[in-house]
Parts: sequence; structure tokens; C-alpha cells
Amino acid sequence: MRRLAERTGVLDVNSTYAYLLWATDFAATSIVADAPATGALLGYITGYHPPARPEVLFVWQVAVDPAAQGRGLGGAMLDALVARVCADRDGGPVTVEATVAPSNSSSRALFGALARRHGVPITEQPRFGADLLDLDGGHEDEPMLRIGPITRHPNNPERRHQ
Repeated sequence: MRRLAERTGVLDVNSTYAYLLWATDFAATSIVADAPATGALLGYITGYHPPARPEVLFVWQVAVDPAAQGRGLGGAMLDALVARVCADRDGGPVTVEATVAPSNSSSRALFGALARRHGVPITEQPRFGADLLDLDGGHEDEPMLRIGPITRHPNNPERRHQ
């Protein structure tokens, strides 16, 4: 996961230890995609439930190998992860949250498409200012995107939106 984060050229790269924790302690709220023939890691999403807010899936990182970009893998992983979290909550609503810099057009498009597929609102509010993220001024603000609540997978008409 760390090597894939490096290959994207855009993600903040965490320690190998952090990725091991995501893959073990946060496995229920994270997902990976690998190539069927080789098992090579093509993508991952790391997420978690914020303390005291089990109805929220906070998406920490979305990574897609540069060679696999443009094929809908990020959206497919996000849909599968949301469906799993909804199922784990016995169909209870899930609101997806993520902080996304204003210039990160690909992530904004990914989350906007998620909202459209599920027919739910997407809102934006301030969260982390650039001054908190990088004292040298090399980072943009990271406002919070909120998508939902989502109560069903778009291909499962038996579930309803709230």
C-alpha cells in the first residue's frame, strides 16, 4: 500500500506501519483491489468510523495505480466499500466523509459521482486549514465533503435512501 501511495505521486505517503494498521485493524472499513491474474495491488481505500459516529465512513486515502486509472476502479472500490459498511450496519444509513483539497479535481469527481450514483446530497464545510497541515505553507486547506446518508447500493433497489 505504501509503494502504491508513492506511485500515485499525489498522496501523502504514510509509514509502512500505518498501512499495516489500516490493513488489519481497519480492514472492515478499508478495501483493496488486485489484478486477478497476478495478484498485484491495483488500488486501495483506507477508511474508519470516527469515534462516537458509527454511521460515518471517513475515507482517509483512495489510491489507484497509475496504470489502472481511468477505468472506474476508484468508483467501483468506493461502491463496494459503502455496500459492505451498509451491510455491516444491517442496512443502516452511512454518510461518507472525506477531506479533499480544492485543487484535487479527481477526488472531487470521485465523491461527486458517488453522490450522483446514490441520489444523495454532497455538502462541503471547512475542516482543516492549510496552516494546520503544513507550517511552511505547502498544503492547501482540506475542507470536509459529506455524502449521504446512503442506505443502499445503487444496484440494489430493495434498499431505500433516507
